[in-house]
Amino acid sequence: MSVSAAVQFLEQAAVLGWTAATAESLTGGLLCARLVDVPADLLATRGAVDPEVAQLMAQGVRRRLGADVGLATTGVAGPDMQDGRPPGTVHVAVVTPRSTQVRSLALDGDREHVREACVAAVLALALEALAR
Repeated sequence: MSVSAAVQFLEQAAVLGWTAATAESLTGGLLCARLVDVPADLLATRGAVDPEVAQLMAQGVRRRLGADVGLATTGVAGPDMQDGRPPGTVHVAVVTPRSTQVRSLALDGDREHVREACVAAVLALALEALAR
């Protein structure tokens, strides 16, 4: 995980006077130990490994916790497939008062590497979102 990206994100959010909240699936607390409810019908239809699920997680945690920025991670860290999707299938989302950003990735590596790369990806997306 890129500590500098996390620091940059927190500094930029502070400059804007924004708070942040996270919802994680595959990273299990690596970004932050918070979970948020995701609409059950979408989960039943698509499973947790879906870009729209990531977006709804970010929107939900932002709304539920009253934060300005919502960050979400979902996907398959491995070692086994989940919902018919291979390890390394990752979706991250960032929702701010200005924009909604979702990024889908296909990451290589073991479980630890996928989780670390996922956190780096959501922090990079958050920095992009705050810079807009």
